[in-house]
Amino acid sequence: MCAGTLTTLSILNYIQDNLSWVLGFAIPGIVMAVGLVVFLLGTMTYRYSVKGDEESPIVTVGRVFILAVRNRKTSYSAIAAEEEARGILATESSKQFKFLNKALLAPDGSKEQGEVCSIREVEEAKAVIRLAPIWATSLTYAIVFAQSSTFFTKQGATMDRSTATGFEIPAASLQSFISLSIVLFIPIYDRIFVPLTRALTGEPAGITLLQRIGSGMVISTISLVIAAVVEMRRLKIAEEHGLIDKPIVVVPMSIWWLVPQYALYGLADVFTMVGLQEFFYDQMPNELRSVGLALYLSIFGVGSFLSSFLISAIENLTSRDGRDSWFANNLNRAHLDYFYLLLAALSAVGLTLYVCCTKYYIYARWGRTF
Repeated sequence: MCAGTLTTLSILNYIQDNLSWVLGFAIPGIVMAVGLVVFLLGTMTYRYSVKGDEESPIVTVGRVFILAVRNRKTSYSAIAAEEEARGILATESSKQFKFLNKALLAPDGSKEQGEVCSIREVEEAKAVIRLAPIWATSLTYAIVFAQSSTFFTKQGATMDRSTATGFEIPAASLQSFISLSIVLFIPIYDRIFVPLTRALTGEPAGITLLQRIGSGMVISTISLVIAAVVEMRRLKIAEEHGLIDKPIVVVPMSIWWLVPQYALYGLADVFTMVGLQEFFYDQMPNELRSVGLALYLSIFGVGSFLSSFLISAIENLTSRDGRDSWFANNLNRAHLDYFYLLLAALSAVGLTLYVCCTKYYIYARWGRTF
């Protein structure tokens, strides 16, 4: 994915800016057509895993909640007796969300009549609930993630993009530093970071998945602070050169100043994006892992919507009484620096809530017999 993105941002952006938008869209269109043909040829030799008429895991999890609600008046002493009869050992997992344990009994309070859920089904439902706070507190990272392809690029378009050879760098091409830093850092993470932290922590992966996700959130917050500082400098240079009301004139500040914030974005992705993908895949029951990946992707979908809502709200608030908004078309009168600092503050709040949620999270061990 990163290699494909890197190629697109490095080559196609140049073609679209300097040669032809038609050609810029035609090339990926042709590539997709070739890819589709290769994919269809591959389906002829693919061996599918045929499953029986098994019940949907979503239905199974839903039944746990329904039975727990039906049995809401059942006393916990009856649940304790049922757990003891089934030989369930008291664990942190069994004590958490204990109201779902009521699904172990039929609505009449006995297990002989009516439909009951197995211990594993109840634990699977608990695993889904545990993911909800992690999903919610990861949204701030997704809001931050949405900015690299929008305002960062708009910043770069106002800056000096020429090189020593006279070549002008397309503003959007700097996004390639995100992919480049991911490609470069993943081997470093795997071969250097993990062994070093493993020796210190004793964890097989060096740090836990939740620690990995949190580390990326810290890095993304730092990248926003750096982005704000760079924007402050850009505005100051624009003012010093009398360019406040000349938005089409290039600000004499090199576009390379934006590289650190892009590179840190890529570094944050190595920790948080990869960590979230592995976390939502690993912590879901085997039958629900596709749902886990869908939840992972939905973080960035919902985060993008929240980013758009936040920008619209700030635009309306800051443009009242005829003032220039934070996102004015003339970036020399806008205040992207304020926006980046606001996002950094939101990220810090989100990180604090995330850390609080991780303290109560119990990892699912699906290799264990419940």
